Amino acid sequence: MKRIALFLATNIAVMVVIGLITSIFGLNRFIGPNGVDVATLMGYSLVVGFAGATISLLMSKTVAKTSMGVKIINQPQNADEAWIVETVRRFADKAGIDMPEVGIYQGEPNAFATGAFKNSALVAVSTGLLQGMTREEIEAVIGHEIAHVANGDMVTMTLIQGVMNTFVVFLSRLIGTLIDSALRRNDDSSSAPGIGYYVSTVVLDVLFGFLAGIIVAWFSRQREFRADAGSAELMGQSQSMTRALQRLGGMHAGALPENMQAMGITGQIGKLFSSHPPIEERIAALQARQQMQR
Repeated sequence: MKRIALFLATNIAVMVVIGLITSIFGLNRFIGPNGVDVATLMGYSLVVGFAGATISLLMSKTVAKTSMGVKIINQPQNADEAWIVETVRRFADKAGIDMPEVGIYQGEPNAFATGAFKNSALVAVSTGLLQGMTREEIEAVIGHEIAHVANGDMVTMTLIQGVMNTFVVFLSRLIGTLIDSALRRNDDSSSAPGIGYYVSTVVLDVLFGFLAGIIVAWFSRQREFRADAGSAELMGQSQSMTRALQRLGGMHAGALPENMQAMGITGQIGKLFSSHPPIEERIAALQARQQMQR
């Protein structure tokens, strides 16, 4: 199972690169002889925190096409491809968004939507999904992905990730400075941070990063309920989405890289870092929605 966390890795890589650049050129001077300049530290944290998330968002379609081997359907080559494109077009029109790019990739049952903007998105389905589901169920899955796009979920997740990154950078460096000051309280020879600062910030970046990941995953799970409901609205009924989820519950769903996993139809289940809630909970929510509409 492919578990490479591309979204997280991009965030970390960009944050590390920016951190190194600012250190080399002395741009991270929020630590001085009088302690921490909180305003400067917050500004620095915002830049570093949002850089990784924003770059990940802007690269999302390119990364998706490359890492998943997505074949973009520019001109349908057969009836199935024509039907998929027409289904996406119909739902996009109904949701009030521009036509996304449509693609197919080789793999076990799954689908995803990605892209920096709702009017320039990508919707892709796997060959396993097309072979293992009825057309009605596939329509419901496509509706789920179109709902993600129409809800602006890619941007929402980027903003949440950016906020979490900002707090990780801010708190780790603030606490790191306090720890370093405590270790060097009798040393007035230098105002520059010592080894205690660098070690503690690295450890705290990892610790707070895990905690931030739990919060981001919680938000992601809430979006799935909304996307399921969005599919039901596009289909005009909840039964198709319910049947699609029931079908997925009995299949071995294909894993997506982390930066696309949050936009897939299914993901890692039953863990704090899961991007998707358990299928049973999603089915129960759809059934409750159907009861309320009667």
